[in-house]
Amino acid sequence: MFDKKPKSYTDLLGKTNRIVEGTIIKGDISCPADFRLDGHLIGNFETKGKLVIGPAGSVKGDIICKSCDIEGKFEGKIQVSEILNLKSKAVIHGEVICGKLAVEPGAEFSATCVMKPQVKNLPQNGQPVEEKTA
Repeated sequence: MFDKKPKSYTDLLGKTNRIVEGTIIKGDISCPADFRLDGHLIGNFETKGKLVIGPAGSVKGDIICKSCDIEGKFEGKIQVSEILNLKSKAVIHGEVICGKLAVEPGAEFSATCVMKPQVKNLPQNGQPVEEKTA
């Protein structure tokens, strides 16, 4: 009567990936789940979930994600379809495209910013996606 799919191992343990402090990654990361970065990434990052850059974390490259909390450093272009939260110790340099932006006092925000309430169709490969109106 009810067809239940068995849960995968990652569903049972949670779907948050983590890179710990002191780790340096050179290259691109793509993942379907939430991600916490306390190390350093030199490259691009893409996730369908939430990205958290911890106080010791840094990213030098482009980011595409659903939502993001930044407490560390970021340099590049970031595209967030929902909300971008910048904590008080965050340092941001580059270009920001987001649905909503929250900035705590003390954050360093040196970036161009475009806020779009419904950023569902983010540009891919530098080409804007045309939205169809009904």
